[in-house]
Amino acid sequence: MDVGSNAVRLVVVDAEDGVPLPVHTAKWKVRLSEEVGPSGAIPEDSVGQLVAAVSAAAGTARRWGSAEPLAFGTTVVRSAPNRLDVLRTISEATGVRLCTLPGEVEAELTFLGARRWMGWRAGPLALFDIGGGSLEVAFGRGRLPDYVASLPLGARRLTREFFEGEDPPSEQSVKELRRKVRHQLRDVAARIRWEGPRTAVATSRTFQQLARLGGAAPGRQGPFTARQLSRAELRHCRDRLAALPTAERALLPGVSAPRAAQSLAGAIVGHTAMKLTGVKTVTICPWAIREGVLLRHMEDGGAWWAEVSRQGAVAALGAQPVALRIAALQN
Repeated sequence: MDVGSNAVRLVVVDAEDGVPLPVHTAKWKVRLSEEVGPSGAIPEDSVGQLVAAVSAAAGTARRWGSAEPLAFGTTVVRSAPNRLDVLRTISEATGVRLCTLPGEVEAELTFLGARRWMGWRAGPLALFDIGGGSLEVAFGRGRLPDYVASLPLGARRLTREFFEGEDPPSEQSVKELRRKVRHQLRDVAARIRWEGPRTAVATSRTFQQLARLGGAAPGRQGPFTARQLSRAELRHCRDRLAALPTAERALLPGVSAPRAAQSLAGAIVGHTAMKLTGVKTVTICPWAIREGVLLRHMEDGGAWWAEVSRQGAVAALGAQPVALRIAALQN
């Protein structure tokens, strides 16, 4: 169960043969990205929506005979200053123990999902994943990455920071965003260039929609249809999106209405990342963090998830005053 910036998603899989074969998927829209203010705190009304969505997802999982869901919240939950209250409310109301994963762990798990999908023939592998609040980058030659980075370059976060009140944004705002992305990515990009990946993959809905806009096959053709996105195509998509207001972007192939506003920021981050790392083409990979969580749980057992959940709880407590940490641990 994945609680993200736009929806709560549930994937129920048959894992008996060592491969997470999906038997049922569902999602419940929550639109946290539209409700969370500049402070990052999740409003009370949105917490109520989360409780309803998580409860519905848990009920669906039970009807399908699933064990307790491996439930986690991504950047929008992890970054919320009131995340401890949110997690406690969800647990008390639904019985679901939602944890938050550090960005580097998200990158590691997403890499594992991509590696399993692409196979060993992909060789040294670089990964890019653009979420609502962060960009994850990873590189590795084996099952798990040798290098991971999580940067505050999510499409929703940057849209709010640079394009608030501008529709379409000014050329100056676009330039300022590109300058920030280049600065934030400088060291990470140098490492990826030095590693020299043979294959580069991109995950996340942001990259999937940009690939569709660039001419890739629609999702209805299934996950086994090959999809790629070149840097030149992405630059064209970026410039096209920059010239349009949000309402007109939503009419373009692959751009959904809920993500239209943040599509430009996503394109800027994606193109800049590819340019700075020297990557000319990425393969769009349908497996990402959810599949990575499932694979790691299947291969390493329940103790692994228990430890990850514990570390996530400790990390969440780390930013709190000492008295609050003690009270939360006692609860």
